[in-house]
Amino acid sequence: MHKSKLTLYIFIALILGVVAGYIYNVHVIGEINNKISNADANIKSISTRLLTLKDTTTVDYRSLKVQKAAQAVIRSKNDSLRDDKLEGFTILSDIFLRLIKMIVGPLVFTTLVVGVAKVGDIKAVGRIGGKTLLWFLSATLVSLLLGMLLVNLFKPGAAMNLPLPDSHLGTDIKATGVSLKDFIGHVFPKSFFEAMANNEILQIVVFSIFFGVATAAIGEKGEIVIKAMDAIAHVILKITGYVMKLAPLAVFGAITAVIAKQGLGILSTYAIFIGEFYFSLIVLWLIIVLAGFFVLRNRAFTLVNRIKDAMLIAFGTSTSEAAYPKVLLELERFGCSSKIVSFVLPLGYSFNLDGSMMYMTFASIFLAQAYGIHLTFAHEITMLLILMLTSKGVAGVPRASLVVIAGTIGMFNIPEAGLALLIGIDPLLDMGRSATNVLGNAMATAVVSKWENELAAGDPI
Repeated sequence: MHKSKLTLYIFIALILGVVAGYIYNVHVIGEINNKISNADANIKSISTRLLTLKDTTTVDYRSLKVQKAAQAVIRSKNDSLRDDKLEGFTILSDIFLRLIKMIVGPLVFTTLVVGVAKVGDIKAVGRIGGKTLLWFLSATLVSLLLGMLLVNLFKPGAAMNLPLPDSHLGTDIKATGVSLKDFIGHVFPKSFFEAMANNEILQIVVFSIFFGVATAAIGEKGEIVIKAMDAIAHVILKITGYVMKLAPLAVFGAITAVIAKQGLGILSTYAIFIGEFYFSLIVLWLIIVLAGFFVLRNRAFTLVNRIKDAMLIAFGTSTSEAAYPKVLLELERFGCSSKIVSFVLPLGYSFNLDGSMMYMTFASIFLAQAYGIHLTFAHEITMLLILMLTSKGVAGVPRASLVVIAGTIGMFNIPEAGLALLIGIDPLLDMGRSATNVLGNAMATAVVSKWENELAAGDPI
């Protein structure tokens, strides 16, 4: 599929997905959503009444418990029914994402082995790694700081004036603060095949670096391995071309499912928060491009133009992983050295999620504002540093941003139940975060290539 046509088809799929989702929501899902909303309201009302009863042995208490259980059953049944109704749309994006996951592991392994083997010198690998991590840490700090500054400027939660919830109320998000042991588990593989099966990118990177350095160390015998890996990488990139033809269908299915499930009403309810967050993302995009401009000059804009398809794919499917093969291909066409691309890009998908980083401070302080909890400047800086540490190594965790936020806000006495404010709109916010992550990682790779004098002219667009 021609590059410009793919962009057009993805954009058309986005528009059609919104229209189809709205129609489906009104005519098919609307009644189910009403039943779910009623059940939620009844459960909340019953929970409040239960708190007023001190004696748990009374008939009234037992009756209310039975009523609450009955409402929970109604909610669960309708939730399952809604998922069944949306299955036809979600299966389109599921197929695409499964095919992408099928490609990512082998692609990271083969390209990184070839890249490291071509670098050869372990000192050169360390030098490139040092420059990469310097950019990643700087980008993470800027993203978190920008989220903190803009949420304090806009104050999207200040108008909500929510009462503090009962302490027993919570969400199904499991809070986490990644411990050193968990982090080590994400980095060092106990089985290469397990890492490939679970798409643990960092573990694949660690094994690939060892494999590439060892391949270079055995000299001429390693040339056969390098040629084989290079050939396999090209085969996988060819498969990528075939899979990308399904991208418009995947985007259509994903967008339709989100709008059909949440309805356009979710946009009006949270319009201010969503609008201010997306404005903040645009500011972050400008900073990333400006930082790239200082190193790449006008070619920074050329890079953005090249990766627009990949950003649209990430936006439509709400995952930056879906765009990985496309970004890798476009960076090499842009003129980045394959050894730099195959080394920096996989690391970026674990350590350089700029959009997700900004969201963490933005959302955490938004929740504090919504409940009228005052955070001092020292509190906010402490929160920023905690998020900077706890966010690393959770890239493969479902709803990773919400998981990290849940593990952090408790330290500042912000109710975990506040996450319920974000769960409904998180898929809409995740679209922008994912596209931003793609931009940040692509720019980082191009900059490191330039620093290493490994940036060629590239193919004409």
